[in-house]
Amino acid sequence: MTRTLLAGSAAAVLFALVTPAHSASAAATTITAPPDKIVIEVVTVNGSGCPQDTAQVAVSEDNTAFTVTYSDYLAQVGPNALPTDFRKNCQLNLRAHVPSGFTYAIVQADYRGYAFMQPGASAMERASYYFQGMPQTAYKSHQFKGPYDDNWQATDQTEYADLVWAPCGELRNFNINTELRVNAGTSNPLTQTSFMTMDSTDGSVNTVYHLAWKECPTPS
Repeated sequence: MTRTLLAGSAAAVLFALVTPAHSASAAATTITAPPDKIVIEVVTVNGSGCPQDTAQVAVSEDNTAFTVTYSDYLAQVGPNALPTDFRKNCQLNLRAHVPSGFTYAIVQADYRGYAFMQPGASAMERASYYFQGMPQTAYKSHQFKGPYDDNWQATDQTEYADLVWAPCGELRNFNINTELRVNAGTSNPLTQTSFMTMDSTDGSVNTVYHLAWKECPTPS
């Protein structure tokens, strides 16, 4: 079932976007955010890391970011883990309704979670982004090595010149693919557990996507 979220709905911690310095393009004028509300529909949520009703999306009040909160995103190896648990993934298919005359791009994504890794074990978080009908971006990966027992954070940033903008005047679904992997390495998975999570039981662990905005050219 499609879920709809309005800007200004309840959200956890959201971070303001700082638009990077750049030269204005001939085709569009860049702004901080549109003055009106945006609506984000969660069209589909698929993957072993985000079973039904375990991923929630909320939009910031100033239209500069949206947050995804997971409640069951955990990759692990160890005596109580299934063979497939070493890798978990999630694909979010979103549809953003933006005010007429504006378009947007994802300029930064902040990922947070918790990891516990035995000495010799390792973990990876990676993500890619693309609009429906457009090429998928290359995966951006972040590596973590054991011993590790702490919160983790990873940030993907895109230079302004490399931003992928939603086509003006078209409604294109936006896809976010994320993945967690845990490798036992030289640790002993028969007796030692290692895990990496992007889940939250208290609403304090979130993934935040920052938006850049620009005005579409006026039809001649």
